[in-house]
Amino acid sequence: MADKNQIKIRVKLKGYDSEVVDKSAKSIIETAVSTGAKVSGPIPLPTKRSVFGVKRSTFVYKSTFEHFEMKVHKRLIDIIDPTPKTIDSLQHLQMPAGVGIVIQ
Repeated sequence: MADKNQIKIRVKLKGYDSEVVDKSAKSIIETAVSTGAKVSGPIPLPTKRSVFGVKRSTFVYKSTFEHFEMKVHKRLIDIIDPTPKTIDSLQHLQMPAGVGIVIQ
């Protein structure tokens, strides 16, 4: 059971490519475990899906649309009882392009 006095760092990852987000989550977990912290996650959050319709042409085929889809994949990682070494290594961790990271 979680103690109320435990310090917890919550890491949120967002990205358009699920493989890159998963690799980033794996590197964060490996870094945290190697410095002696406990890790909970990665928890996959619901994927946000956006569909856009764009007209194919302005003249002859103006009544037809082309549809494009964009998905945002999200992961949540909780780091329980981090050491100062854990915090320092997380700040200096290199993330690949296309992955947004928020540390709380």
